[in-house]
Amino acid sequence: MAKGKYQEWLEPDKLLLLQAWARDGLTDEQIATNIGINRDTLYNWKKKYTDISDALKRGKAVIDIEVENALLKRALGYEYEEYMEEHTNDGWKTRKTTKQVIPDVTAQIFWLKNRRPDLWRDKRDLEMSGNINNPFEGVSTADIKKLIQNE
Repeated sequence: MAKGKYQEWLEPDKLLLLQAWARDGLTDEQIATNIGINRDTLYNWKKKYTDISDALKRGKAVIDIEVENALLKRALGYEYEEYMEEHTNDGWKTRKTTKQVIPDVTAQIFWLKNRRPDLWRDKRDLEMSGNINNPFEGVSTADIKKLIQNE
């Protein structure tokens, strides 16, 4: 009996390869192409075989965390050290300089809108209840015209 293609992808080395592709940012469609199957088949494998699903989740989680950390670092600003070689009378020397990257307001806005949408989203849902007092309630249009003309 022929072995199904999915079985080879349940082997530890193939699961590691799936995880690496996901970590490298490949989409499910690109991963399916690399395997030699269509996207729907990969979706079915993910539903049926938890090892395949877990390998892809682990790979994606690693890169998601790295991106989150980079966004947070950019939002808060950071310092880094830069090393430069310079020629002096005594020969070449390495000079260390500490540089600063200022906090990025765009990254801060993006972070807050996504992490705290209840406080930072652009559109707010306001609910109003009760009656609005209408000073012209019960007054006809003709009466309003008379009032305006008499002023």
